[in-house]
Amino acid sequence: MRKFYRAALPAAAAALTAFTAVPAFALDKGDLLARVRGIWVAPLDSSSGISPDLPTARIGVDSAPTGELDFTYMFTENIGAELILAVPVHDLQGKDAIAPLGKIGDTYLLPPVLTLQYHFTPKGPIRPYLGLGINYTIFFNEDPSASLNAALGGPTSINIDNSVGIAAQAGVDIDVAPNVFVNLDLKFVNIAPDVTLTTGNTVRNAQVDINPLIFGVGVGTTF
Repeated sequence: MRKFYRAALPAAAAALTAFTAVPAFALDKGDLLARVRGIWVAPLDSSSGISPDLPTARIGVDSAPTGELDFTYMFTENIGAELILAVPVHDLQGKDAIAPLGKIGDTYLLPPVLTLQYHFTPKGPIRPYLGLGINYTIFFNEDPSASLNAALGGPTSINIDNSVGIAAQAGVDIDVAPNVFVNLDLKFVNIAPDVTLTTGNTVRNAQVDINPLIFGVGVGTTF
């Protein structure tokens, strides 16, 4: 055990020295930060029944990976506004009474999120932040599955209304090189659209709460 500590302590000290040797990037008023993240969108989904005739049938939303681009403008060294852009694709799943159908469709989302952030240590090499804001989610290219068409008795269109909701965020930027930092980020986004299924003259409706947690890892720089 002593040999382990004798070997491990110098290695830990060397790693700490290397980290502290990286020049800290100091946030200032007027800075523009840009980050590229890989994200995992994990819905905390729930659904009403499908009215009027399928009250025990519900719609679920699968998790999805995608890329994300964001920009933060610093109004002061502590306060910034971040705009987040991503286009995930989510599978829609039948649940409860229509669970045997499996996938019932898919949809693209464009959920721009704007948050107002507070950065706690703008002059340090590790800069945690919290954010609160709003999102406007646009759904497009909704596509039904063959199983849904067959179950509802004919070609069915899926229309998902756009949604407005709050967004909350926590993250940290960690300097790794001059003017380069890694980023860890977690967001909760309130997305709760109405969904309409139209088969011929029959119109069915449900409300689907998607409400995803969005886990992100990326790199960033400043301009």
